Amino acid sequence: MNDIPPAAAARTSRWRPRRPTTRRGQRWLAVLVFLLAAILLLIALWDWNWFKGPVERVVQAKTGRALQIGNLDVDLGRVTTIRADSITFANAEWARQPKMASADRVEIDVRVWPLLRGSVQLPEIRLTRPDALLQTAPKADQAGNWDFMGESSGGEPLQLRRLHIDDGRLQFLDERGRTNIQVAVRSGKPKQADAAPPLLVSGKGSWQGNAFTLNGNTESPLELTNSGQPFRIHLDGRAGATHAVASGTLINPFQFQRFKLQFRLSGQDMEDLYPLLGIALPSTPPYRLDGQLSRDHQVWQYQKFNGKVGDSDLGGDVKVEVGGERPRLTANLVSKRLDFDDLAGFIGAPPKTDGDETANAEQKAEAARLAAKPTILPDTPYNLGKLRSMDADVRLRAQRINAPSLPLDDMDAHLFLDDGLLRLEPLNFGVAGGDIRSTVRMDARRPQIATSLKASVRRVQLGRLFPDAKLAEQASGGIGGEIDLTGNGNSIAAMLGSSDGTVAVGMGKGHVGNLIMELAGLDVAESLKFLFTGDKQIPLRCAFADFGVKDGLMDSRALAVDTTDTLIIGEGTVNLKNEQMDLLLKPRPKDISILALRSPLRISGTFKDPGFRPDFKALGLRGAIALALGSIAPPAALLATFEPGPGKDSDCGGKYAK
Repeated sequence: MNDIPPAAAARTSRWRPRRPTTRRGQRWLAVLVFLLAAILLLIALWDWNWFKGPVERVVQAKTGRALQIGNLDVDLGRVTTIRADSITFANAEWARQPKMASADRVEIDVRVWPLLRGSVQLPEIRLTRPDALLQTAPKADQAGNWDFMGESSGGEPLQLRRLHIDDGRLQFLDERGRTNIQVAVRSGKPKQADAAPPLLVSGKGSWQGNAFTLNGNTESPLELTNSGQPFRIHLDGRAGATHAVASGTLINPFQFQRFKLQFRLSGQDMEDLYPLLGIALPSTPPYRLDGQLSRDHQVWQYQKFNGKVGDSDLGGDVKVEVGGERPRLTANLVSKRLDFDDLAGFIGAPPKTDGDETANAEQKAEAARLAAKPTILPDTPYNLGKLRSMDADVRLRAQRINAPSLPLDDMDAHLFLDDGLLRLEPLNFGVAGGDIRSTVRMDARRPQIATSLKASVRRVQLGRLFPDAKLAEQASGGIGGEIDLTGNGNSIAAMLGSSDGTVAVGMGKGHVGNLIMELAGLDVAESLKFLFTGDKQIPLRCAFADFGVKDGLMDSRALAVDTTDTLIIGEGTVNLKNEQMDLLLKPRPKDISILALRSPLRISGTFKDPGFRPDFKALGLRGAIALALGSIAPPAALLATFEPGPGKDSDCGGKYAK
């Protein structure tokens, strides 16, 4: 009974293992179903906000600032999109505003596979309503609130292709510099479909306490924290009447330490730049300049610029060094054609405003005010604070000068300013074929500026002093002289009105028109004759004027004109304080004239309205003049400044000087 046939035993052996295999398959199926259900359940219940805490803690550990994320979501794929809403980033501890940055939404596209080899590639970042505050620290030795990155982690740099900003706001705040810039930021349309969109900005605020507006764009703001890559910008700003346009590249714009830009600057008066830039410049007519503006940490340069100031062209290079006790300005300036009245701001006067002269509205009003005054010397006080605010080394050379009322040819001036001490060494002018070489020293380190002027006149040609060509033909001779004055006061009028020193000019051998001399002597017959029959030349032996100056009063020490036709000696005073003069010219004819009235000529009145009239009361002085003729020889010091010329009859004064 227990015997089982072999065939049956074989069938039994094959059938028994199949039952446990089926049970194992059922178990694996159950596991798979469970895992699938778990995955589906995990997907259904997954919340990416679980990662907010770890992300916020990592950011705070890296930057020292708190990051808060309202909602976090991720769309997985070969290019994964990380989406965060309601983001805020804390400000520096010293800042009064708690937030440095915030955004309604930030979307970051990340390529997944490059992450496996340590490369972070971001095809695009999209910001919705971002709001960022860049703020300088209250102390000069502290970094701004953007300095939170710490040491560089090294490795391959982040690669960002596109940045898109929708309705952004950026504020730059520098309380120590009285600067508050508020800018609206948005992305424009890219030039190509796959290109990074430009960044468009527009805003307003205050710079150094002065209101301004700003508009512009950048090619692509993708390397803002990469100090080795350029950041292209184009900005158009206005502060009052001052207009600036900057185009070029910045290196690390957050630090704003290095850049090179094409910079166009225009305005109504360069003096307006002082509150904006802290650079003390004189008042000028309207100007426009174009050049290369660059900065390398503490050194600013405006190179190869050219343009116009008033009716003058101006070009050259300017360097400003900051970071020291005072800014230092170094400049090398050249003008091919300088309109002389454009320099009036250096002496506190406005430029000319008549005809086609260039001037702003304030300068025109100031010119009208001065025109109504009885005096002509500039009385606008210098700003002592500006003279003490910076140091300077400025060279200005003018190749040609336009000055219709003055026979100026060219100019070479070198200005030094050191802690309130201003020196012009030299201040040289080419004048009527000769030159005036001078030095000026102004000490503004005291409440009243102490000023000294030394000038030498050499080889100025008498004929070229007359703008009219016919009159120029009637005169020749070289003029020389010396001026040595010191004074105290904060305006040109005050300086001259308190001055002490000497003023002496003279000329040697030459000639003048007989008509001029006869009219000066009021010889009626001779004057009428030469008015109707023509003129002739009279040899001039010498002419000179030597004044001593005390407290602004010029008192004649020697005054004479000696020709072969007429001898004139004079005396009198010129008051620099009240701008009045009283000079008496006493002629003695050397020829015989039928109607030789030859009365003395008195020059009196104010600088603005001088009067020339015969003084018949002085006719009785003729004898006294004859007795005093021996005094017409010029002082030896003055005689050395001009050439009396060769010949026995060339001695100044001739026999009358003996």
